[in-house]
Amino acid sequence: MRLNYLIQLYKGFLDYTHFILWTTILNRPLFKKLGILPLPSQYIFSLLLFVVTNKKFFSLNSQIHSIYTRHTDNLHLPQTGLTSVQKGVTYSGCKIYNHLPVHIKNSSNNIPLFKKLLKKLLLQYVFYSVDKYYQQNFDDCI
Repeated sequence: MRLNYLIQLYKGFLDYTHFILWTTILNRPLFKKLGILPLPSQYIFSLLLFVVTNKKFFSLNSQIHSIYTRHTDNLHLPQTGLTSVQKGVTYSGCKIYNHLPVHIKNSSNNIPLFKKLLKKLLLQYVFYSVDKYYQQNFDDCI
C-alpha cells in the first residue's frame, strides 16, 4: 500500500519535472521561431501597455524636480518600503518601463508602433522571468 503511494508520488514528480523541462528549456527556440511570448514576457508586455495607455496617471522625474539628469524622462518611482506596493501594478509597471531602451520609450505616444517595437524586443531576447528582464543590458538593441 505504501509502495504504491510512493510510486505514484514519484510518477507525479517525473511528470512535473518533464513539464518544467519542456516549457523552459526545450521550447525556447520553438517559442522564438513561432513568435510566441512566454508567460513572463506576456506579463511585461501587458504591464507596459497598461502604463503607456494610462500615462497621464504617472509622473515623470522632470515633473518632480527641475534638475536635469539622465533619468529625467523616466517615470517617477514613489519612495516606499512596503513590498505590497512594490509588487503592485503601478510601481512595477513604472520600474519595467524605466528599464526599456530609449527608442521604445520615445515611441510610447504612438501605441501601435510601441506595441510592434516592444514585441520585437521581447521576441529578440525571450525572457523567462522578470528578473532576467532587469538583468538584460539593452545597449546593443536597435
